[in-house]
Amino acid sequence: MSRLVPAAADAVFAVLADPKGHVDIDASGMLIDAEGQPVERPGDRFLVHMDREAIGDVPLGKYDVEVVITELTPGREIAWTVEGKIRPHAGHIYGYRLEPAEGGTLVTSYCDWSRTSEEWKKRITFPVVPESSLKATLGILERTVRRRAAAGS
Repeated sequence: MSRLVPAAADAVFAVLADPKGHVDIDASGMLIDAEGQPVERPGDRFLVHMDREAIGDVPLGKYDVEVVITELTPGREIAWTVEGKIRPHAGHIYGYRLEPAEGGTLVTSYCDWSRTSEEWKKRITFPVVPESSLKATLGILERTVRRRAAAGS
């Protein structure tokens, strides 16, 4: 799914590369807080404090995961997987592609569950985050980019 965000790709990317930006734009309600520096390259990691009760599918309560960046091209694309305590990791990927467009940046959100093992598919219904939440995140991203621009950050 895509949305035109009336801002430069660099401004959009700054939110997506910032661990706190992930929390700011989350529409699922699962991301509570994040720790770490803005990411700069594949392999960078940051910690996210989660609350699975927000979506009510699995009674995990509060827990932490590491976001591991799998793709990063500044101003163009960022993607990541999530690693928790349970091994093997689910292996799913979330990401955003940014394309210059008339009036701003076309932001496309994607998720890839193709590497998720059968073991994980038996445990949890995929995709974990409903499409409606992923779509809502794009609107929240636009609002967050606008607010950061207004605040001068």
